[in-house]
Amino acid sequence: MTTFPTARDVRTTPEGLMWEPSERWVRGRKGEVTVVDSRHPILVWEPGAPVPLYAFPREDVREDLLRPAKNPQAGTHTGSQIFYDLKADGELMENAAWTFPADDLAGHIAFEWFQRVGRGPDHWYEEEEEIFVHPRDPHKRVDAISSSRHVQVEIGGTVVADTHRPVLLFETGLPTRYYLPREDVRLDLFEPTDHSTGCPYKGTAEYWSWSGEAELPPNIVWSYPDPLPAVGAVQSLLAFYNETVDITVDGERLERPATSFSKTLWTP
Repeated sequence: MTTFPTARDVRTTPEGLMWEPSERWVRGRKGEVTVVDSRHPILVWEPGAPVPLYAFPREDVREDLLRPAKNPQAGTHTGSQIFYDLKADGELMENAAWTFPADDLAGHIAFEWFQRVGRGPDHWYEEEEEIFVHPRDPHKRVDAISSSRHVQVEIGGTVVADTHRPVLLFETGLPTRYYLPREDVRLDLFEPTDHSTGCPYKGTAEYWSWSGEAELPPNIVWSYPDPLPAVGAVQSLLAFYNETVDITVDGERLERPATSFSKTLWTP
């Protein structure tokens, strides 16, 4: 009998790492060079980290592309001591890979993701689907559901959006995000920016900043022009950071949530 992993099968090491095996076929490439190709990856959660990393059996890694790190970042990644520089596609990237100091994870190598920290393989695939920024967490759900709730958004007392046809996006660990039709948003009060972000669950977002007098951080409105299929219902709709604006749903003013974005929104 085959036993499949469940949430309760996540294992913990004495160092505080959590990990579990994955059945996904994962490849990482730097340019046109395949750096890792594995059908037996593991997902690793570091203490306090909101998203997992992949680690791979050594035999699935192109170790000929790795060099002992010239300037190892000893102590990072939960006390890791062994780091590697990656030389691939004509480029040398420092500290792009490492091994975790845990007996459970001996024989595995983890990699940074270029889109997340600026080094490491720059294209990642689960099966035949490209994945962006970081691995997807199997214990996280993202659901985009059409609704008829009455949603209003205010900034400094000015109503900037009013709709009865939002799409509510429920994402584990985050407040509900309200995606609104463009026709129901005063987009003339905002300016498009060149900022963009990638999400492994939703796709690549474009942003707008408030152009009025109220003091707000930049890039408080976003949209996914070409979202991933699982959240296709939010395509081209507009969402506001609940952390910075006043949202009223069916007559009830929502409290502004405190999230990881509450401070980082003000960081250039």
